[in-house]
Amino acid sequence: MTNVKISVQNLSVFYGSKKAINNISVDIHANKVTAFIGPSGCGKSTVLRCCNRMNDTVSGARVEGVVSINGANIYDPSIDPIALRSKVGMVFQKPNPFPKSVYDNVAYGPRIHGMTRSKEELDAHVRDCLTKAGLWDEVKDNLGQIAGSLSGGQQQRLCIARAIAVKPEVLLMDEPCSALDPIATDKVENLISELKKNYTIVIVTHSMAQAKRLSDYTVFFHLGDIVETGETQDLFNNPREQKTADYLAGRYG
Repeated sequence: MTNVKISVQNLSVFYGSKKAINNISVDIHANKVTAFIGPSGCGKSTVLRCCNRMNDTVSGARVEGVVSINGANIYDPSIDPIALRSKVGMVFQKPNPFPKSVYDNVAYGPRIHGMTRSKEELDAHVRDCLTKAGLWDEVKDNLGQIAGSLSGGQQQRLCIARAIAVKPEVLLMDEPCSALDPIATDKVENLISELKKNYTIVIVTHSMAQAKRLSDYTVFFHLGDIVETGETQDLFNNPREQKTADYLAGRYG
């Protein structure tokens, strides 16, 4: 039996008076890639953002229900959202490196969290994160260059290196390849497959092919509901729900 890392129970999300998520429940398994799929506006990114309380920053947003990580409800008043986000990293659709050097992008989190005791230790940690992100060989001779000078694919891998630098347990990825060309997408997908050995990964994607290639589990959303969830190959090859079959066949969405 696969360990459950994140458990979502009876989750509803409101933006003002509009209900965006309708009392959903789903389990996310440890050290697996789980893909959230569904038409635009169906609630995929909203649920993703509930997993590190990013919706706290949205004016008028209200969350009901329970989201547990390692059995602890992250919406408990005793939980510090900033500390939570160091354990639950986020990679966005558009690469968003800090306007700093490549080195400082990766070193920023470990510095503010006091994770290393010396310059040598920090240097080794930055190198390790860039290596894990498949970027070290491309940037090792120019760590002082501004991150914005990298290509889009390199910037996205740098953002992944920055996310893992604070040693999270979970990586949330909101369409991390949608702004990338096919070659860069392939590199990021290979990286995600490698990273799941050490992290639990949840990815929102519009690409059915990407979900099928990359994920172990898939959750299909429609209009704020979860229609179907299961192991990816089962869901794609033998969907239980007609609505799922219609979506996968491109009949809507």
